[in-house]
Amino acid sequence: MTDRYAVIGNPIAHSKSPLIHGEFARETGQDMVYRRILGDEGGFAADVRRFFADGGQGMNVTVPFKEQAWELADELSPGAERAGAVNTVILLPGGRLRGDNTDGVGLVRDLAENNGFDFGGKRLLLLGAGGASRGVLRPLLETGLATLVIGNRTASRALDLAAATAAHRVSGCGLDDLAGRRFDLIINATSAGLDGGVPAIPDDCLAPGGWIYDMLYGDAPTPFMRWGHEYGAGRALDGLGMLVEQAAESFFLWRGVRPSTAPVIALLQGKRVSS
Repeated sequence: MTDRYAVIGNPIAHSKSPLIHGEFARETGQDMVYRRILGDEGGFAADVRRFFADGGQGMNVTVPFKEQAWELADELSPGAERAGAVNTVILLPGGRLRGDNTDGVGLVRDLAENNGFDFGGKRLLLLGAGGASRGVLRPLLETGLATLVIGNRTASRALDLAAATAAHRVSGCGLDDLAGRRFDLIINATSAGLDGGVPAIPDDCLAPGGWIYDMLYGDAPTPFMRWGHEYGAGRALDGLGMLVEQAAESFFLWRGVRPSTAPVIALLQGKRVSS
């Protein structure tokens, strides 16, 4: 019987996850299908339970449901426990659900392995203090970076998240408090780009030649990527590579097979250029 998987989010029509997992399944010879589910913001748990009751084997979770997925899971991986957010749900025997988080692994692999960013000794600004930021914090701290600042519109949330890491290299602040500071890498983990906006950070907080990375992605440069180009970013990347890398890790957790990511990234970039 063909195994069933899905990604749930709101919005979800833009998601490339079905194409990615379809390519992974073809490459590795797995008998599975993967579809999108538009989640009900007031009924997320019911949507998830219904999917698994109808025969689903695994699910990815995206904006805005990662924190709700963390609360729903019957058990959590250590990474998901620390993150307070789940992007991968695995069906266990007896119908129990295990929550994992592959976002941080995907982000670091895309930056370091696919694009050659050297984290060693770098100053990093992470924008946002929600589930997306929590999901990537621990893997980022394992890269050898020098300092990590969490910047958020509501300063108290950034301060709380920084304190929860118990790492001396991590601090939190409001966006207004970033004035006069410079960063080698700025990662946008907010959803501001979904509405065409960018976080209200100072125009000069990117160090000369610094990189910017937007976890969002699209067929055209995101608003934050355009911001980066305007203010002299050495590289301005979106989250397409992260999407593929975190998907590969989810696929491995579900199927026990690790697919190649480079062909899928090239395929998606080619589709974007030709569209």
